[in-house]
Amino acid sequence: MRSNPRVLAIVLAGGEGKRLMPLTAERAKPAVPFGGIYRLIDFSLSNLVNSGYLKIVVLTQYKSHSLDRHVAKTWRMSNLLGNYVAPVPAQQRKGKNWFLGSADAIYQSLNTIEDERPDIVAILGADNIFRMDFSQMIESHIDSGFPMTVAGIRQPLSLADQFGVIDADPNNPVKMRAFLEKPTDATGLKDSPNEVLASMGNYVFNTDVLIDVLKADAEDDNSSHDMGGSIVPKFVEAGQAGLYDFTFNDVPGSTDKDRNYWRDVGTIDAFYDSNMDLIAVSPVFNLYNDKWPLFTGYTGLPPAKFVYGHHERLGHALDSLISPGVIISGGEVMGSVLSPHVRINSWSSVRNSILFDNVNIGRNATISKAILDKNVRVEEGAQLGIDPEEDKARGYHVTESGIVVVPKNTIVKK
Repeated sequence: MRSNPRVLAIVLAGGEGKRLMPLTAERAKPAVPFGGIYRLIDFSLSNLVNSGYLKIVVLTQYKSHSLDRHVAKTWRMSNLLGNYVAPVPAQQRKGKNWFLGSADAIYQSLNTIEDERPDIVAILGADNIFRMDFSQMIESHIDSGFPMTVAGIRQPLSLADQFGVIDADPNNPVKMRAFLEKPTDATGLKDSPNEVLASMGNYVFNTDVLIDVLKADAEDDNSSHDMGGSIVPKFVEAGQAGLYDFTFNDVPGSTDKDRNYWRDVGTIDAFYDSNMDLIAVSPVFNLYNDKWPLFTGYTGLPPAKFVYGHHERLGHALDSLISPGVIISGGEVMGSVLSPHVRINSWSSVRNSILFDNVNIGRNATISKAILDKNVRVEEGAQLGIDPEEDKARGYHVTESGIVVVPKNTIVKK
């Protein structure tokens, strides 16, 4: 393989995201807003671009209009240099089925690989929060000599049934000895019994090997046609599965606190917690790393504005992320994340909450530990997150931890 290989990146963005309902009721999971101004997919795409990989295919399927629009408007590369971020919908090129799994999604899109003719294909998900230099993983992949490499990260043993769990070869730390897809009886690591080594869902393949294994998998009627459930175990059984330990990934500008941060935001609670990770004085995940920037599409917005300075009517925010275009007019915001064009009106209070674009909080309203989707309007004097049973009675989703989620375009009445 050449020392400077041609790399095609494939981002798997077709997931339905059922566990994030109702935030995914009208959009694909990778299109869910995050951190005020971003979409979930921006993190994977930013990592690829910062790593120097500028030929990217985004495979979409489920309710993809919002995602397609975001990618088309935001992620424009230089045509002169032949770079691109191309959304590719499910096209039924190989039959009358939609994507049957992550491996089948790539198989049905083999034309994108054949057209580009790369030496290496990097495959990653579109809905995790992390920073990663993929060039280091690809360098490790080439050095190992294995045809396939999986990125691994330590996660709590209690979450093992949510991940593919990796068993590293004790005699060769860059080789997988075993791989279990979402086991219910996993055991902890020898040096850390309360942790397992989990797959991050990021893969690197030699192109010719990837094409061969996908074609063979497509002909197997007993296969789940999934990368973790079907493809990776084949390489493990053959002794040809490489392992890249995310612990050793060194991203420019990272701090001791946010180095190796990775979060799967597959549930409402995980999504909420990951947003809250952003607002500490020394955040667990640092948005302000200008050596490895996060790119997104908001431009041309006015600055945030805080108005009314009277002690009984003070527009202010503390321990919060406030996006451009927000107006805080005589209300208070504490420990929250506000997306563009949110308006907080007089004598209202928003605490420990996440507000998406164009949310309007009426006067004297109280919002606590809530996620409000786009265009939600809270009427004067209304309350959310104060009485979980009342919120449930009004038809809102409330998690066991007490987070209330209000769907897009809802009017919250007093």
